Amino acid sequence: MPELPEVETIVRGLRAADNIVGKTIMNSQVLWQRSLAVPLAVEFQQLIAGQQILAVDRRGKFIVIKLTSQSLLIHLRMSGDIFVESGETMRNQKHDRIILDFDDGSRMAFNDTRKFGRVWLVDDPQSVFGKLGPEPLEESLTPGLFFEKLSRSKRQVKPLLLDQTFVAGLGNIYTDESLFIAGINPTTPANLIPLDKAGSLLNAVREVLIEGIKRNGASIDWVYRGGDFQNYFKVYQRDGDPCIRCGTTIERITLGQRGTHYCPHCQPRLA
Repeated sequence: MPELPEVETIVRGLRAADNIVGKTIMNSQVLWQRSLAVPLAVEFQQLIAGQQILAVDRRGKFIVIKLTSQSLLIHLRMSGDIFVESGETMRNQKHDRIILDFDDGSRMAFNDTRKFGRVWLVDDPQSVFGKLGPEPLEESLTPGLFFEKLSRSKRQVKPLLLDQTFVAGLGNIYTDESLFIAGINPTTPANLIPLDKAGSLLNAVREVLIEGIKRNGASIDWVYRGGDFQNYFKVYQRDGDPCIRCGTTIERITLGQRGTHYCPHCQPRLA
């Protein structure tokens, strides 16, 4: 599933290389009704026609496209992707689910092979992601506040970091990498993490996210494209390999139904 750096990379592409800001949506095609969360297809097509794209942003793992009078929210889930096409590049791809046709003759397609992605057209984005936790890169999330949030939960820290209501945007890759950098075992109860370690963890989260964005995310599956952060993984998907710090074999366990990678020596369990 695309995480914060992968979604941020797509957003930056839509703002820069693909440059959809300023375009007006002339009409739309809903090719898979269930990809559209709200409203129904007929209403969606009526409402979105004639609206101009004012800005493209990100909230957690959501792509946020601000329109003249509403917002278009896109969550890519497992296999979603966005393609902007024009001229000879325009063609109906097998897994296109929703297509927006622009006034300059180009179009944007939401493509989703596994059909888990969702699109919302809403008046208020908060109605969809109002329960999302803070953005991990925002200065308002201070080490002290992060420590307080950790101390209020007895959950294991890995599943807690994956909870989008705790902090928005983290997924399996960047959580495993962050916990390794901070030297925290993924099974550690969050409320047992001391203040200094909480600060180290927040710094590690920011370090891996910034590096991931710098490298355009990770391309580890056929649904990803363009990123090379996978070439810099320290623990993720490196089970069986030696730790880059100490040489101990990286292990893989399952926490909250998610594969979790860590170094038993560098990330010891609490006594």
